[in-house]
Amino acid sequence: MESLKFETAFKYPFNRAKGMWNILWIFVPIVGWFALGGYSVRIVKEFVGGKFDKLPSFSFSNDLSLGFMMLIKAVPFMVVYGVFDAVVGKAGDITMTLANILVGVFVIPILSINFFNKETVASFFEFKIVGDVFNNIGDYLMAVLKSILLSLVFLVLSLVLVGIPAGAFTKNIFLADFYRRRVGK
Repeated sequence: MESLKFETAFKYPFNRAKGMWNILWIFVPIVGWFALGGYSVRIVKEFVGGKFDKLPSFSFSNDLSLGFMMLIKAVPFMVVYGVFDAVVGKAGDITMTLANILVGVFVIPILSINFFNKETVASFFEFKIVGDVFNNIGDYLMAVLKSILLSLVFLVLSLVLVGIPAGAFTKNIFLADFYRRRVGK
């Protein structure tokens, strides 16, 4: 399966530009944040499904419900990660830094995509999929580098404001593409 092209990822939010207005929900405290969170989960699910055509339509009530439920389902993982961070923190500065970098780059992103895709508490704890990251390390690192490059491009475009929603809605596009092509294959 061919990997997602950078140009396709760049054009994605602009293929349905009016969808970028949904970023304004960020100004509605709590309720808007949950709705935007649910919308982001749906976007990632579309990426995993190979849909890179355009931003989906926003559904306030459905996205609000999904965003709230995903936060509730993520609480057990947040607790486990907090305990991990506390334990690693006692090991010393360099150990803590290295462990946090490794977990932050190689574990949490792929588990998050898995969680968004499956929407279950258990999916956040499917650590076996991290093996797919290390079995395809070159491809994974390329996805991370493309993500960083796309973020930098949209950061520059933030000067004209369009980069803010474009970057927010595409931040997981390359990792979701990696997941689509490599996880569980």
